[in-house]
Amino acid sequence: MISHFLRRARLFTGLFLTPWILLCAISSIPFSHGRYFEELDKAKGLPPWSDRAAIPYDVPVPEGNELCPLGARILADTGLQGAFGVYRLGPRQINVYVYTVWHSTQVQYLLDEKKLVIRDTRFRWDHMLTGLHAKGGFEQESLVDRSWSVAIDITCLGLLLWIASGFYLWWKLRALRGWGWLAVLGGLTSFGVLVALL
Repeated sequence: MISHFLRRARLFTGLFLTPWILLCAISSIPFSHGRYFEELDKAKGLPPWSDRAAIPYDVPVPEGNELCPLGARILADTGLQGAFGVYRLGPRQINVYVYTVWHSTQVQYLLDEKKLVIRDTRFRWDHMLTGLHAKGGFEQESLVDRSWSVAIDITCLGLLLWIASGFYLWWKLRALRGWGWLAVLGGLTSFGVLVALL
C-alpha cells in the first residue's frame, strides 16, 4: 500500500513540477556558461545598458546595510515600480536594481555628483532564465513575488519527496540493493570530492 501510494505521489508530483524542474535545468546552462553568452552579446556590438535619464538628486543615505527604505524612496521619486534590490558600491554610490522577467532597470545614486542615473538593460534570454532561477525570497511585498517564493518552496518539498520515496522504493527491491548502494556511494563520493576541492 505504501509503495503504491509513493509511486503515485512521485508520478503526479513529477508532472506538477515539470515546468519548475525544466526552468532549473535550462537556466543552469547560462549560469555555467556565462562567458560564452557574454561573448555572443559582444559580437553583436550591442551595449548591455542604455541610458534613460540623469536627474539631480540629494537625499541622506542611512548608515549600515539597511538600504531598502532608501531604495523604495528612490523608486517612488523616479516613478519606477517592481521588485528591487539595493546595493552599496563603495562609499559614494548606491545602486538600485528594478527587475521583471522581461526588463530590468538600474538606478545609480552618485552621492558626490548628487544625481541619479537611470539605465535600462536590453532583453536577453539568458538573463531572463538566470533571473527566474535566482528569483526567490519573501523580502518583496507584492503578492506575485510572494507566490513565486511559495512555488519555489513547494518545488523544494517535491524534490525532497522524490529523494525520500526513491530511497524507500529502492530498499523494497532486494535484488537491486547492491546497485542502489553503488549509486548512493558514487553520488556521495563525487559530491564530497568536488566540495573538498572547491
